[in-house]
Amino acid sequence: MRIAINKRLRTAASLVRDGAILADVGTDHAYLPIYLLEQGKIEKAILSDINEGPLNKARENVKKYGFEDKAEFFLCDGASALSGLGITDYTICGMGGELIADIIDKAPEIKNEKINLILQPMSKQEVLRRYLFENGFEINNEVYVTDECKHYVCILAHFSGKTQDFSDADVYFGKEKFFKNETEDFLNFMKAKLAALTVTVEGKMRGGLDTEFESGLLSTLKERLKIKQ
Repeated sequence: MRIAINKRLRTAASLVRDGAILADVGTDHAYLPIYLLEQGKIEKAILSDINEGPLNKARENVKKYGFEDKAEFFLCDGASALSGLGITDYTICGMGGELIADIIDKAPEIKNEKINLILQPMSKQEVLRRYLFENGFEINNEVYVTDECKHYVCILAHFSGKTQDFSDADVYFGKEKFFKNETEDFLNFMKAKLAALTVTVEGKMRGGLDTEFESGLLSTLKERLKIKQ
């Protein structure tokens, strides 16, 4: 019996390094670390959740799939109790960008250039990117995925200790260099952004409100996507 996970989580799994000691923060049912253990991709899984119910379910699932000897469980807020465990990779998925930024901010051990962060914000991606840019993290890659008609981005980052130069467009859409690999899922994601921004601009214009910021973002996104104004 092998576990089945959705496309969104498989995308996050693809960014975890071979042989990693993985911390899955907010693990919920532990589907992602179980999948990675089945694949033989990670040596060990550290599973944390702020709520006892999901963590107990994670324990049940890990036992069900026979990986009790390769997993540890922590009832804690984010990554606050995960220091000194030899963690090499963190997955933080299924939360808003603001919460993910807060989790990273409260875990100083994550500020280590050897640690990889695999982050999948469900909303407020711009808040998370801004936090990373301003606090010494480098975004190495962004991978886009469409799953059940919903669009997601998975951000791969690490701590470099250097603040990044960035624009408002970089915060909202990612660095321009990530626009070079235009997969279908990437285009679906950006088209959704384009549509949402267009609605915002048109709505503000009807209300007689200032649209300079949103219009600037919209213009930059069209330029990056080579869409004629």
